[in-house]
Amino acid sequence: MKIVFVCKHNRFRSKVAETIFNKLNKNKSVMAESAGLVPDSAHPYVAESVIKIMDEMGYKVGGKPRQLTRGLLEGFDMLVIVANDIDKQFFHDFSGKILQWDIPDCDQADEKRIREIIDKIEGKVRGFVESLNNYI
Repeated sequence: MKIVFVCKHNRFRSKVAETIFNKLNKNKSVMAESAGLVPDSAHPYVAESVIKIMDEMGYKVGGKPRQLTRGLLEGFDMLVIVANDIDKQFFHDFSGKILQWDIPDCDQADEKRIREIIDKIEGKVRGFVESLNNYI
């Protein structure tokens, strides 16, 4: 099974979810990646504050943001919308399972809020990993 975590730019929420999932998941038949709907040409990188906080928590965020294309989406069995600013109706023709977590974004300089959001994503991912057998 292949899962894609999606947010708006793939600079924060979906990257965090992918990283945490891939560290916590022990079922190697399930793999996860991440992507964003809209490239952020002004910030084509994962925010430094996110990398720093994730490092402190023992997670290594990797890779550059990438855009979710129709072709890329076809390679996945499940889509997890990590963002609160993307309607799952956008993916009406996706044939796999869709989950929506409605997690808000924040300013990359607001480290307190980033920590709160990362904690929320980590909790969601932990619950998701524990319930994986329900989706396989």
